[in-house]
Amino acid sequence: MTYDALILGAGHNGLVTACYLARAGLKVCVVEKNGWVGGSAVSRELTPGFTYSNCSYVSSLFRPEIMRDLELPRFGLQILPYEGGAVFMENGDTLGMFRDHDANRREFARHSPRDAEAYDIYARDVLRHCRFIRPMLLRTPPDPARFRPRDLAEMAWLGKQLSGQSERQIAEMIRFWTMSISDYLDHYFESPVIKAYLAVSAIIGTALGPMSPGSAYVLLHHYMGDVDGNIGAWGFARGGMGSITKALAASLMAKGGEIRTSAAVETILVQNGQTVGVTLTNGDELRARRVISNMDVKRTMLTHVAEGDLPADYVAAVRKFKTRGSSGKLNIALDSAPVFPALPEGSPALKGDLHFTDSIERMERAYDDWKAGHFSADPFQDVMIPTMIDPTMTPPGKHFMSCFVQYAPPKIAGRDWTDADRDAFGQTCLDQIERYAPGFKNRVIHVEIRTPRELESEVGLTEGNIFQGELTFDQLLFNRPVPGYAQYRTPIRDLWICGSSTHPGGGVMGAPGRNAAAEILRDMKRAPKDMSDAYVVL
Repeated sequence: MTYDALILGAGHNGLVTACYLARAGLKVCVVEKNGWVGGSAVSRELTPGFTYSNCSYVSSLFRPEIMRDLELPRFGLQILPYEGGAVFMENGDTLGMFRDHDANRREFARHSPRDAEAYDIYARDVLRHCRFIRPMLLRTPPDPARFRPRDLAEMAWLGKQLSGQSERQIAEMIRFWTMSISDYLDHYFESPVIKAYLAVSAIIGTALGPMSPGSAYVLLHHYMGDVDGNIGAWGFARGGMGSITKALAASLMAKGGEIRTSAAVETILVQNGQTVGVTLTNGDELRARRVISNMDVKRTMLTHVAEGDLPADYVAAVRKFKTRGSSGKLNIALDSAPVFPALPEGSPALKGDLHFTDSIERMERAYDDWKAGHFSADPFQDVMIPTMIDPTMTPPGKHFMSCFVQYAPPKIAGRDWTDADRDAFGQTCLDQIERYAPGFKNRVIHVEIRTPRELESEVGLTEGNIFQGELTFDQLLFNRPVPGYAQYRTPIRDLWICGSSTHPGGGVMGAPGRNAAAEILRDMKRAPKDMSDAYVVL
């Protein structure tokens, strides 16, 4: 059998691409090295009765257009919005965050009356940047060096968007894309804890510190999602993040798509400059008219394609693509809910993100450890207890805690991680939580610790980079992943890339997968009306 499309990797972007191609009538197969689907968006039971969101842990960026197109709610997907959040301070105080605007304003005013007034101005300005960027998420970036009609048309569209901005707004936009989040927040706020809370989205999954130029854009990237139409809102996928990919898999199979698990790719086959299929590690050979890789560009091109099948300058550019991992993850089964004395019992702040880093300076010191080749001695943790909202993930009365951690380098002092390093990293994170929730460690039933080593070996994320490549300005738009090949194509005919190392980047967004499908169907001249132009936003 020869497939019309063979997708490598059953992560969310690979499944999104597969769904769109299957809906266009193509014979589609997805191959996945693990015995389960999901990639980084996966739910697994590693201790009896407890479902973990093993890697990605919250939903916001996933495009609502894709949810509608692929009918994901019909296949069980439900997003539950946060109800709060909090920063625990070293002096015993807290900064609470709430869904209610007036409650937030009062809490900000408690720390700084000036900052309470400034927050609405800040939110307005960031939303303006979001509104400029969001339409680009489902558009293929132009290649400014080729001067093809479609590229010129897209550059004209970009110019039209800019023409609607004032000179001052354009200057502010350029500054925002290139400056540090620390400098940006200093323009609005004075309270260290408020600035620390707002800086969080600028460092998540990023090999930058809050004082690094370019970190402000990373915040914008995280703000471009929405839950129930609320831009910038975040929520939990009911049943864990694997519910997203489970719904995608069901949508694919409902249209006749095929998924093969425990099917690791060995080599992408190339004949006369064109892909013809793949060989699997078990020796099987699968033939296909086109191959679409959901792996990052480095893993795809440097591991699974013979170097002789690629131009030397392309290989050199791929090698330089930055994939420095910076994150780790703890998944914790708890016998009962932890108690944080700084928060009143039943506070809605517990039903969202909890942080223990109360100043940008502490964040930067944590980043200093990463630069020195060590995990942070005083890490930043983004802690969630999804079971405060979604009780389906654990037995009654029990809880699941997710801890996303910055910073953890790809290597420790230049060498590979060891099990002892992993355990020390996990203990550092648990000790930090214990300081703010005494007795917490006595409630722990089981802990899964994931460093960049595990993220690479188990999920296939090169160097443990959760975005399949850093979201710095030099690696965005027509530069992502490689200039001249930023439109989901590669130098090999009918070999495509649909993962997060392509535009518009990482997070559980689905946009790279959707855009790649649009380009493939356009190339085949089989795109449905609403996808016939790769630049049309659904």
